[in-house]
Amino acid sequence: MLERLADGLWQPWLLGLFLLAGLWCSLQSGFFQLFGLGRWLRGSVGSLFQARRKGRTGGLTQIQALATALASTIGTGSIAGVATAIFFGGPGAVFWMWASALLGLMTSFVEKALAVKYRRRTGAGWEGGPMEYMLCRLGWKRAAGWFSLWCVAASLTGGAMVQSNSISAALYTALGWDRLAVGLAVALCTGAVILGGIGRVGRVSEKLVPAMALLFLSTGLAVILAHRERVLSALQEILGCALAPRAVLGGGGGYAVSAALRYGVARGVFTNEAGVGSSAMAHAAADTDSPAQEGYWGMFEVFFATILVCGVTALCILTSGVYDPSAALEAIREGMVTEAMTGAPLSAAAFATVFGRWGSFIVALCLLLFAFTSLLGWSYYGERGLAHLTGGNRLRGFFRLAFLATVVLGSVGRVTRVWALSDICNGLMALPNLLAVMALAPEAVKELKKNRI
Repeated sequence: MLERLADGLWQPWLLGLFLLAGLWCSLQSGFFQLFGLGRWLRGSVGSLFQARRKGRTGGLTQIQALATALASTIGTGSIAGVATAIFFGGPGAVFWMWASALLGLMTSFVEKALAVKYRRRTGAGWEGGPMEYMLCRLGWKRAAGWFSLWCVAASLTGGAMVQSNSISAALYTALGWDRLAVGLAVALCTGAVILGGIGRVGRVSEKLVPAMALLFLSTGLAVILAHRERVLSALQEILGCALAPRAVLGGGGGYAVSAALRYGVARGVFTNEAGVGSSAMAHAAADTDSPAQEGYWGMFEVFFATILVCGVTALCILTSGVYDPSAALEAIREGMVTEAMTGAPLSAAAFATVFGRWGSFIVALCLLLFAFTSLLGWSYYGERGLAHLTGGNRLRGFFRLAFLATVVLGSVGRVTRVWALSDICNGLMALPNLLAVMALAPEAVKELKKNRI
């Protein structure tokens, strides 16, 4: 039932709206993500030295804001989510994941720039996000409430349950550890960090994100290099299955284009959050005076999380030979899909072709780091959504307990149910934000034109 609800929400409504919003923002900017490539790279990674200065206003440094946002985006979606998209949508899902990310670069720019422009100063630093520009700029009170409500729900499902489920599944596969015990341990570690607020989350993310990204990218590239003779055929398969999957995989028994589109866009959105509006809350806390420059960091976030990290995961799976489209389709038709066939175990099998039994351990460690940092970022997003709904932080303690409880619950849940819940909540959360982004895109583009980095 959950899967049918998720499919009904995403196909074709949200799929089309995400792509339409990205296309609209791209047209408004003259496809700045392509023709302004050098400019937004200089304004993001090119300003690392300046971005490392101490916060002057009690907010996060731009590096900490980026790390916190990446902490929530480079999560299980980068490993387990990509594997799930390929299994259920075919290799063509990777193409649509990249295509949605290319358009999502500008969606991300718009929502991050708006989040900085319409944020507000509090005793704890800067706070803002989609609910602020919906309310303050557009006067959409109900839309801001709707966004905040589903933000809380998304933090408990995709933010807590999905992450803990992937951690426990990976550690059970690699080391045979009890999944409930893993969930309890992860909840304790998460609680120790989130009790320190966004400042501690930013500091921990700043240290963990570069380490986890380096570990995963280096080992993933080693897998791809070991199977480099299959890279070209994998890329051809990605392109062919995106446009004509039945012909590529054999007559009427292949994947449908709709499946590739649905899983590709949904997993792309889950990994980069462009259009969902969640990571805009982390960027709103950044110590910056320029909405446009924070928008550049938002663009880099999408590029790094989806095009680079998810691309490495996809090529590892498709070049290693561990994924068999015919067997996957048969299991889907017969309703015989097991957790060992998809998600983190499929990615672990790809790594095992090069690293042997250590492959599962590497994936488990990467997932542990990825998912743990995602838990930190999403706990903050859920708190911000609840604060908007209640007008303050009086229920923050209750929310933190509920968040940690869903971490434990998600560790023993079924992976397909957990992902379906996440898709539903992310979609309902994104709906008002996408409409607001499209309405305010011209205003964000004006900020882009004023910035001359």
